[in-house]
Amino acid sequence: MNLTVFGATGGIGQEVVRQALTAGHRVTAVVRDPARLDVTGAALEVFRADLCDPEAIRPAVADRDAVLSGLGPRSRGDAGVAARLTRTVLRAMEAEGVRRVLVVSAGPVGPEPEGDGLLDRGARRIVSALLKDVYADLREMEDELARSGTDWTSVRPPRLQDKPLTGSYRTVVGGFPSGGRFIARADVAHAMLRMIEDPGTVKQGVGVAY
Repeated sequence: MNLTVFGATGGIGQEVVRQALTAGHRVTAVVRDPARLDVTGAALEVFRADLCDPEAIRPAVADRDAVLSGLGPRSRGDAGVAARLTRTVLRAMEAEGVRRVLVVSAGPVGPEPEGDGLLDRGARRIVSALLKDVYADLREMEDELARSGTDWTSVRPPRLQDKPLTGSYRTVVGGFPSGGRFIARADVAHAMLRMIEDPGTVKQGVGVAY
């Protein structure tokens, strides 16, 4: 497949690029600073862009099979960036007639898992209160996806870890795995790539966790 990855210098984005290349896909990595991209490969195109203008990034998404995005806030001070940048990507995609897009959101944006105990529910509510601006940004991003004409999937992980790929995790379409507290960024990337051709994830939020 021909894939475009936004947020390609982030923890999940770089994993998406690396794993996609290993799987034999052609990848366009959209970055602001190419020096921060640690991945190389003959099937990799690095597209330098500032995500302010949909017209500027149309060449990066034209004729692609899917777009994958790791765009999002890296701290509470970045709240607002996910919705704003995703809006630009969606406009470029719609102008080029590209439909499939998968983005990274967060577990607390979706419904609470069924069967979780008081400890998990309490911890989730504390985190949601501390990061309320970040989650509000991600909810707005998901609203933008729902209003778009794309075949979107929002992947919702819990706390992220920098650990090796396992390929072993749980997913729940429209919900979240009960008791899921952690997942490696590498496994989030793995899940995103697996979902590209899964029709059951289209226009859905998907919880993913160990």
